[in-house]
Formats: sequence, C-alpha cells, structure tokens
Amino acid sequence: MTTPETPNGVVHRNIKTPQSEEISGPAGNRNNMSDEDLRQWQKHAQRVKEKVLEQVQVQLSDLLDQALTETVESFTQTQATFNGKTTSKSAPRSQRTDDGKVFVARPSLLDELFEINHIRTIYHMFIAVLLMFGLSTLAYSPCLSARLAATIEQSIPLSIALGSSVMIRLQTHSCAPPSGNSTVIVLEFDLLFFAFGKLGTVVWAWAVMFFYTLLVPYLTLVIWGSLYHTCPSKLGLSLGAGLILSAVQTYVLGLFPIFVVVQYQLPPASRFIVILEQIRFLMKSYSFIRETGPVIMRNAPKEGESPRFPSLSSYLYFLFCPTLIYRESYPRNTHIRWKYVGITTGMIFGCLFYAYFILVRLCVPVFRPETKQPFSKRTMVLAVFHSILPGIMLLLLCFFAFLHCWLNLFGELLRFADRMFYKDWWNSTSFANYYRTWNVVVHDWLYQYGYRDFLWLSKKKFRTAAMLSVFIVSAVVHEYALAMGFGFFYPVLFFLFAIFGVVFNFAMNDKRQSPVYNVLMWASLFLGQGVQVCLYSQEWYAQIHCPRTENSFWEMVTPRSWSCSYQR
Repeated sequence: MTTPETPNGVVHRNIKTPQSEEISGPAGNRNNMSDEDLRQWQKHAQRVKEKVLEQVQVQLSDLLDQALTETVESFTQTQATFNGKTTSKSAPRSQRTDDGKVFVARPSLLDELFEINHIRTIYHMFIAVLLMFGLSTLAYSPCLSARLAATIEQSIPLSIALGSSVMIRLQTHSCAPPSGNSTVIVLEFDLLFFAFGKLGTVVWAWAVMFFYTLLVPYLTLVIWGSLYHTCPSKLGLSLGAGLILSAVQTYVLGLFPIFVVVQYQLPPASRFIVILEQIRFLMKSYSFIRETGPVIMRNAPKEGESPRFPSLSSYLYFLFCPTLIYRESYPRNTHIRWKYVGITTGMIFGCLFYAYFILVRLCVPVFRPETKQPFSKRTMVLAVFHSILPGIMLLLLCFFAFLHCWLNLFGELLRFADRMFYKDWWNSTSFANYYRTWNVVVHDWLYQYGYRDFLWLSKKKFRTAAMLSVFIVSAVVHEYALAMGFGFFYPVLFFLFAIFGVVFNFAMNDKRQSPVYNVLMWASLFLGQGVQVCLYSQEWYAQIHCPRTENSFWEMVTPRSWSCSYQR
C-alpha cells in the first residue's frame, strides 16, 4: 500500500504568504488569510483521507478475495484423480461451493472450548459426578447384589503394599466377604454384559454388510459407467441398473440386518450396533452413487479412452471417515496425534460406564416391578419428572460420546481434518437452529439429498413441503432404530419428533433471538427426555412381564404397558 506524498510546497507557500502580509498588511487581512489557510488544510485533509480509505479498501478487498479464492480452489477445484489420471483443473460440479458441501480443515467446537479453563471446569464436574456414581456403587452394591440372580465368576486380585489383597469380584448374588485377610468390592456389570452380548454374531453380520457395501455399489457403478456412453438407450440402462441395485440393497442392507436381529435375539446394545450400521451403510452407498453418477454422465470419454471412475481406495476411505457426503478427496492432517486418540478412547469408555450408572441408579429402581408401587396418574406424572434428570444426562452423554468422541476418534485415525460434526446447538433460541446444529453430519445428508433434491424436482415451489418431508423421513428412521433396538414398537419419539418437533420448528423459528427462547428450548428438551425415558422404561418391563399371546399385527404394534397390570 502506497502513502501519498506530503505537500511540502503547499505548506511553505501557506507559511510564507501570511508572514509577508503580517508585516505590510492590516490585521483584518491577516484574519482572512488565516481562514483561507484553514479551509485549504481541511480540503487537503479530506482528500488525503478519501485517498487513504480508498487504497485501504482496495487492499483489504484484494486480500479477502485472494484468501477466499485460495480456500475454495484448494477444496473445490482440486484435480480429481480417477484411476491415476486427472480429469481437469476444475473439480466436478458437485464439489463446487454453490452446489454442495465444502470440506475445510477445522477442529471440533468442544476441543476449542476445552482450552478455556472455565469450560474445562464443567467437564471436570461431570468427571467428579462419575466418580461419585462409582463410589456409590461400591457402597451400595453388596446389599443390592443379594436381590439379583445371575453370577459372573471373574475375579481380579490386586496386591497392595500392606500385604493384604483387595479382591474385585464381578458378581451379582453374594454380599458375604470371603474368609481371609481381604476386602471384597462388588461391581455389578451384569447389565452391561447383557446389553453387549452375542458380539460374535454382530461382528460377522457387520462384515457381511461392509463387504457388500464396499463391492456391490462400486462394481455396479463401474459396469453402468462403462456402458453408459456407448449404449443407445441410456435411460433404459440407468433404470435397469437402478432397479437391480435397489432390489439387492433391499435384501442385503434392508432385510438381512432385521433377520439377524430378530432370528438371533440380540440384546439391546448389539441390536443398535447392527441397525445403526445398516442405516450408515445405506446412507453412504447412496451418497457415493448420487455424487459420482452425475459426474460420469457429464464427462463423456474421448475417442480411444476408457471412462474414468473414482478409485476403490477413495471409496474405502469414505466408508470409514466421519462424514456421509462423498468426495474424491478430503482435507487431511499431516499426522496422527496418538495421545489424543488415547484420551478420546478413554472418554468413550467413561461415557459408557456413565450411562450404565445412570440406568442402574436412577432408572431401574424407579421402574422395576419389585418397587410394588401401584400405578396411577399421579405416579405417572412423578415418574416423568423423576426421569428428566437421567433423560437429559443420557442425551448429553449420547452427544458427547458419539458426535464428539467417536467421530473425532475416527477422524484422528484417518487424519480427516474437517471436524465440524456439530455446532453450538446449546445456544439455540429456536428449534430450527437446534435441528441444524445438533448433528451436522446427518443434517448435511438430509439437506443435500432430501431437501435440495426435493426443491430441484419441484422447481423450488414447495419449500414447506420439502422441510416437512425431511422431518417425516428423519422421524421414521429414528423410530425404526429405536423399535429394532428395544425390540418393541412404541412411537414415542416419532410422536414428539413429527408432531411437536414440527410445531416448535415453525413456532420457535430463527426470528426468536431472546434468551427466553433458549430457556424454553432447554425446558422442552428436559420434558421430552423425561417422557421418553419414562414411557420406554415402562414398556420395557411390560414386555417382560406381559409377553404377547399371539403374533397378530395389532398385537405387535400395540404397546404392552397400556394393558399390562403388573405392579410397578
């Protein structure tokens, strides 16, 4: 940036002229010349000011344009490599800023916030609560374990300097300490072992879904792309390939996981692993076909050249990286921070035990039938409010364990640099903003392939219908995951999501900026989580103590807690 030269000549002339006139001229003339000098200096200062501001504005504009250009070009105009060959300097249209998500290297929000001592103290408070749960388990479990039935015979002796030994015994039925110089600490992890049972079945079922998702959609794309530009009926070829792939997807990624879950009677956590992986593979394979298909259709190979396809390694990387939007390449970190990997893994296990303690200390004692508390409307209301605390804690644990720890763990291992898996949803003053920022990974997929495609098909005429369709699809998928995971159909989440969620989305929109609406949002989350924990817990025990007598459709979809009369 250049600086205008100082008008030295003007200064000297303005100084000499008044001096000569002060000697020979009257006082009035001296005042007039002084006013004239002042006006000239004001005009000159204004011109200098305008010129400097103009140059500063030009320089800042150039710098910002250069920064934005470099950012966009580095991620949206990279050379797309297909089978080791480059197509062109411009990336496919699906990677441009105005036509899809742009991936940028950035850390997760909580990683940045944890660098602030005040925020990290809140994290330490949650760790302290976890320690209190553990201590309460040690103090309470010997009396509780006498009421339970199953036994786990695993023991771990720990030698200590005093010569005695502490025996950590994982059991569920005995309160009596063994003879000898030892202390018994009874840790009841039977519920945890039950929830993650039959992991061998989960592993081979996951392997079948993984290898199918890796090979079949990719080979289908290659075969279709090889014939597309030479086939006389491009529409017929595309429809045929699409129908065949959809049929195979329905059987392998649609019915096969359901068969495994039902046939092998998997416990809840194992069920959720299979079903959530089913949904993830479906969303990833759809994104791969959706992003690469139009590129192949637009880029006809030159005479004598073979069509270019995405590499299998890039698709394999996409199946594991923490995003649902396919790109040929992503921003990558230079190295893996193994200390970060270890800490994040420890956080995941900490959240797992945290959830376990919440269930066995705050939920089981309230809803198990042994409480002998008669059911009434007052009991129902009290149970909902009692479930608010464990409900909101489970919500925060699911967010922290999955959206922060789990996704960051895979992002770090794969050197995936774009860690914006969520935004500051806790500051939301509207449910519209909460839905956009709670889970950015799923929101990007729904927005890209649900909302935008609906607008494209309707020529941007039905935005409200597009939004409602995305809500309904999301609510159905969430309810499907819960129904398959718990083993019963009770559409509590669907009712809250598809009805109250839609109403709140339009009632508490982005125009609501007052902090009062943030309070209302949190109050709604508290109450909603309390209702879910209460109703699902009651239905869980009702399914156990009042099993179905027949396998009719209405018997399967009618909640058992509505007619079961066991004592809660």
